[in-house]
Amino acid sequence: MATYVLLPGFWLGAWAWRSVTAELRGRGHEVHPLSLTGMGERAHLARPDTDLETHVTDVLNLIRYEDLHDVVLVGHSYAGAVVVPSVADRMPDRISRLVFVDTGPLPDGMSQADFAPPEEQARTAELVRTAGHGRELPPPPWARLAAEAAVDLPGDVLDRLERLSVPQPWPTATTPVRLTGAWEKLPRRYVLCGFRVEQVRAMIGTVPAFRHMAAEDGAYRELPGWHWPMFDRPGALAEILHEAAVME
Repeated sequence: MATYVLLPGFWLGAWAWRSVTAELRGRGHEVHPLSLTGMGERAHLARPDTDLETHVTDVLNLIRYEDLHDVVLVGHSYAGAVVVPSVADRMPDRISRLVFVDTGPLPDGMSQADFAPPEEQARTAELVRTAGHGRELPPPPWARLAAEAAVDLPGDVLDRLERLSVPQPWPTATTPVRLTGAWEKLPRRYVLCGFRVEQVRAMIGTVPAFRHMAAEDGAYRELPGWHWPMFDRPGALAEILHEAAVME
């Protein structure tokens, strides 16, 4: 039996992991999906100063107060890029391995917002200013994203996305990650949804932000589909996470 901590990306809470959580618990694992401050059922706790450090503290406190050890720390998108390496860097003795779901760890000094191309950064900043009161990023048009990706979402998933998603506190995206390098000793697995392994390998050599994704082939798992596999392929994602718990 393994112990998982599941962290969602922008706009989502622990609820996003519901199907994956059920699959993993059905295999006998201990699973802790977490809503970061200002997200999910903790949306009412959002403040203008809710930033990356707030979210890192959320995870550190969960691990500390639940007395978790040998944690398989899983981060999707934003959470994988900056929260997971930050937590692992400060508490490496409690973590057994890291799993990055359609994302990769950003290097020290870089923020989630920095990763986007300049034109996208400008568009997002304007959206935050005009629609997010200058402090938050509104959820995207989920139905349009699903249609553009030709994703066949089951049942009420799209409805839940539209009802339960909340604005992302913008300082969480603009706070630079601060790392000492302690996290780099931990085993890692990468779940690739939008890229193939060969594409990632090509980017590692040309895009500095991807340099920490260099790994043996066995560290990569391709799961073609939407950027949010917990919604369109939860069973397959749970299988990969189950395998990750026993990876060498």
